Amino acid sequence: MTSLAVTGHMDLTEDSVPLIREALDGLLERYAGSGLVGVSCIAQGADSLFAERVLAAGGRLVVVIPSQDYRRTTVPAGHAETFDRLLAAADEVRVMPSPTANRQAYEAANTVLLRRAERLVAVWDGQPPTGKGGGTADVVLQAEEAGIPVDVIWPAGAARCG
Repeated sequence: MTSLAVTGHMDLTEDSVPLIREALDGLLERYAGSGLVGVSCIAQGADSLFAERVLAAGGRLVVVIPSQDYRRTTVPAGHAETFDRLLAAADEVRVMPSPTANRQAYEAANTVLLRRAERLVAVWDGQPPTGKGGGTADVVLQAEEAGIPVDVIWPAGAARCG
């Protein structure tokens, strides 16, 4: 069994999605037949793309929900259908105890992701942490400090909105 967790940007441009999807497929191909388990918070953007590709590769999905109110307060309307579909497809769902979606809840969820992972897949543009905590760069640094190998996915042409 190979357990891969994901961290990544939520604000991917529409043109980036197929590029990242293809790069994820190439990475996940290495783990075909190894009892692939993908661990994701299934947020909009990289987390959901990863979860979809894990399922397409025949892997199992483990979902970590950062807080008890996450679906109601944080999932944008345009992502709700995808979120609900991935949640229903998950083999395991862990809802973190925090009642409110906030930076501390995200950091706690990221810690659980990393505890479940043999490797971290980071859909990341390489930018340093913002100092707010809980972001993609923070999770990459946390994984590196814990000795967890990181596979960075950021294909040529990928970009973030704004």
